[in-house]
Amino acid sequence: MNLPLHLDHERRQFLTRRWFFRECGLGLGSIALASLLNQPALAAPSGNNPLLPKRPPQPARAKSVIYLFMAGAPSQLELFDYKPTLAKYNGQPVPKDILGGQTYAFIKPDSAIYAPEFAFAQHGKSGAWVSEALPHLAGVADELTIIRSMNTDAFNHAPGQIFMNTGSQQFGRPSMGSWVTYGLGSESQDLPGFVVLNSAGGLSGGAGNYGCGFLPTVFQGVPFRKGADPILYLSNPAGLSSTLQRKTLDAVKELNERRLGLMGDPEIATRINSFEMAYRMQFSAPELVDLSKESKETLELYGAKPGEASFANNCLLARRMVERGVRFVQLFHEAWDHHSDVKGGVKGQAKVTDQACAALIKDLKQRGLLESTLVIWGGEFGRTPQVEASNELKRSLGRDHHPQAFTMWMAGGGTKRGVTVGETDDFGFNVVKDKIHVHDLHATILHLLGFDHEKLTYRFQGRDYRLTDVHGEVMSSLLA
Repeated sequence: MNLPLHLDHERRQFLTRRWFFRECGLGLGSIALASLLNQPALAAPSGNNPLLPKRPPQPARAKSVIYLFMAGAPSQLELFDYKPTLAKYNGQPVPKDILGGQTYAFIKPDSAIYAPEFAFAQHGKSGAWVSEALPHLAGVADELTIIRSMNTDAFNHAPGQIFMNTGSQQFGRPSMGSWVTYGLGSESQDLPGFVVLNSAGGLSGGAGNYGCGFLPTVFQGVPFRKGADPILYLSNPAGLSSTLQRKTLDAVKELNERRLGLMGDPEIATRINSFEMAYRMQFSAPELVDLSKESKETLELYGAKPGEASFANNCLLARRMVERGVRFVQLFHEAWDHHSDVKGGVKGQAKVTDQACAALIKDLKQRGLLESTLVIWGGEFGRTPQVEASNELKRSLGRDHHPQAFTMWMAGGGTKRGVTVGETDDFGFNVVKDKIHVHDLHATILHLLGFDHEKLTYRFQGRDYRLTDVHGEVMSSLLA
């Protein structure tokens, strides 16, 4: 069948271009991959691996990240933001000039003030105020950069978690780990560049918390399973030898590379990388997840037990991963949503997480890894100074969501050691000094990794996007 003249001309033009690129050894796939890597086409690395390590455009203080995401929103008032005024006004309404017309999901604005039931003390040379619920973190207070003035736009868990991890309350944007591996690749070629570990309930924001959004899927977080066997299918099935497996993979790789050269689709490069990564992980992953190789002293430091699923084991795994070159490790612990019995809830979760968090800092430091590893701790927002109580919902002595002010901390990776940044009012209601927005936090994290947050971009649907879309400021008060 003859095509109309203009369609036949376009077909011949396309075939001519395709022939030219193929015959010249510069396929569309090479161009697409080079664009993906932000490098000149002729300098694109061999092997179709977008995760090859890249040099940051600016001097970097950190080269890897461990993000301890305390999903559910831990109460800053029970942990880090010491407010003796709350005891003075316990049981009384919040003064109206403090409220400012704020509304809540589960409590009335004039609900009574609820004083924390934990004692606070100052620790270390820095004199940081830390609750008795966190005795282990209190012991490493001089390593922490405590931020008591965090502020977010999100009010509920799903958008709050998505916002904290992607810089947007809309689903479908790339997560921070995806942006970091997109910009830097990974030092490890035998493990994923961005690994996700979960030690508690399912996430309100779901997989969007570690998704790649519109970035190529090679930059998506790779979840490891909970339990004694975090990675399935590390062994070949009966009858499939290593030699036959390698020959099969080579044949599939060749077919995919031909297709990549013709179509230029970066998802084909992702597919190639995924097959090869899975093959390499059959040799690297069993050693990684075998915590029995750690010394008795190290296991006791973390409170880790080989073969169990726990936050402590995940912290130890995170250290082992950055030691092996993994760029971004994110630990999700969705267990801090205490609308009732905030005292019991915080006490229980602190018991689960406190020792391992402090151990991670000590372990990284003694191995010379803390200076190059940025550790981040925090949830999606904070908790109200007012009490939450509801006979209908069977809640009492809890706290509601509070986006205006909450606490996070960081350690290592070029952050300032032994400082507390920011301040809230006497009731812990609003930030009154050094407010740090989520976008500011993201800008600072990227700065520590060697990026100008305004220049780490990806063009999608006609415009350039970035993690801090569309504002953010590097917080010099957090930098060493």
